[in-house]
Amino acid sequence: MLTIRNEQFAVFQQVASESFQDRMLSHINEFFPQSLGQHGELGIRELITYGIQRAATYNFQLEPDVCNYIDLMIVFGRDFDHDPALPWASSILNDPALKGPSAKFIELHKVAAALEPSSGAQ
Repeated sequence: MLTIRNEQFAVFQQVASESFQDRMLSHINEFFPQSLGQHGELGIRELITYGIQRAATYNFQLEPDVCNYIDLMIVFGRDFDHDPALPWASSILNDPALKGPSAKFIELHKVAAALEPSSGAQ
């Protein structure tokens, strides 16, 4: 039987994380090019790292869910999830009646589509 040591697993996780960040950087460059120009690659990588951490607080762990979360951060601001000017976001993200990321993102996108976005990532 093959055994993977904790050190090896940590390396796999790091490689996967870096790969996801690279894909997110490409995604942001494609769909939000003004953000890349405004914040530079290092700033966007920091935003991605922060977004991964914030998404995890809502149990968003699959790449599409984390990507959706980061997209909302770019459109509504880095801390949209607890911005007093956007109470709908926190309400939806913390609603126990909405089961799973898909239900929450459907609601977030419904409200977001009806609003004018803020000036973007902060």
